[in-house]
Amino acid sequence: MLRRILTLTAIFLVALPSAVFAQGRSFIRDTEIEETLRLYATPIFKAAGLDPQAVSVYIVSDNSLNAFVAGGQKLFINTGLLLKADTPEQVIGVIAHETGHIAGGHLSRVQDQLRNASAISILSTVLGVAAGVAAGRADVGTAAVIGGQNIAQRNFLAYSRTQESSADQAGVKFLTAAGISARGMRDFMEKLEGQELLSAANQDPYLRSHPLTTERVEFLENYVANSPLKDAKVSPALYERHARMRAKLYAFTNGLQMTLRQYPDSDTSVAARYARAIAYYRDSQLQPALDRINALIADEPENPYFAELKGQVLLEFGKANEAIAPLQKAIQQSDGAPLIRILLAHAELETNNPDMLPDAKENLLAALSKERDNASAWRFRAITESRLNNQGEASLSQSEYSLLTGDRSAARYHAVQADRELKSGTAPWQRAQDILRATEPDKQN
Repeated sequence: MLRRILTLTAIFLVALPSAVFAQGRSFIRDTEIEETLRLYATPIFKAAGLDPQAVSVYIVSDNSLNAFVAGGQKLFINTGLLLKADTPEQVIGVIAHETGHIAGGHLSRVQDQLRNASAISILSTVLGVAAGVAAGRADVGTAAVIGGQNIAQRNFLAYSRTQESSADQAGVKFLTAAGISARGMRDFMEKLEGQELLSAANQDPYLRSHPLTTERVEFLENYVANSPLKDAKVSPALYERHARMRAKLYAFTNGLQMTLRQYPDSDTSVAARYARAIAYYRDSQLQPALDRINALIADEPENPYFAELKGQVLLEFGKANEAIAPLQKAIQQSDGAPLIRILLAHAELETNNPDMLPDAKENLLAALSKERDNASAWRFRAITESRLNNQGEASLSQSEYSLLTGDRSAARYHAVQADRELKSGTAPWQRAQDILRATEPDKQN
């Protein structure tokens, strides 16, 4: 089990850069799911006048139904929302709504609104909400804000409801410009309506953070009813990707028996077969997993994610040499996906074959050129450079890893080692100086 925690997986939890990690959430990285969400989001971002490459999309490992924007152009989507969304249009509708918040500058306006309240009102409200979230009980949060804060709280919630309506209106505009029906957004609201009858403690966070009003529901119902796109659907290919994404998430986050109940053998769809293959792998049943993965590959030999899964399974079961070929194939078929390159480099390191070290380094450099903030890539590069006897580069890579994972003292220690080993004036040496300056004791928070 420890091996699974330490091994880079097709779906794996990661520590993101400190600006994101500080929010105290666990995140999932997966090339296939990230690509699916990019296909959903890109037309919406373009319709909103945003650069799709400038908007970061994070997958939060949380079974509750929620999505939110924070820290500028950063969109966070819970795995629970992806699992509960029946269609691609429902997820796209949520993305359109959240894009409305980004395009409308609502995050900065929230800060202005908070600054207009008294310091006591701000502190009481924030502490109350934090206490309620931490305890999972609305009464705890309510108790914390009682005592003269009701007026400030009512004003802030009213402001939030105004923002929600504004984001809805912007969202349907973006959907229409992208040629996508707003029906998915409406259908998602209908899911939330069913939650309103529950106590606040049992409601999904999306409803608590995105106040639902009769006006919002009526607006969406009227908009869809009068839209020429009301019966339009996205492509069958996106529906298939949606089904596979949900199957993959379900199998990775539930046990074998639950997955087999959800996706029984009688379901012969590719998504169901995918889920069962993952479920057997997660249950440490190597041969049943490989049999099902090989059958999927036989049906879709050009699918990089089936090859990636096969490589991952073989690697985790201690068959690193056998994992190389399917992972190389996955990289070729995915046009060099960074996460799969990192996985291949890991497999190459696990073979303990010195002849594979140059290729492992090449894969890691290629991955880091696109994902400089990937802590796992820096950790594997540190190992690779050390085995190649490049101690300066090894120390610098370990320093980068420590910096990304929040260990500033270790980052400084390894930067000092890199400074001693690297040639003065080179780009790596300059980077070591940057880390040394950034980790000076008087500059630490």
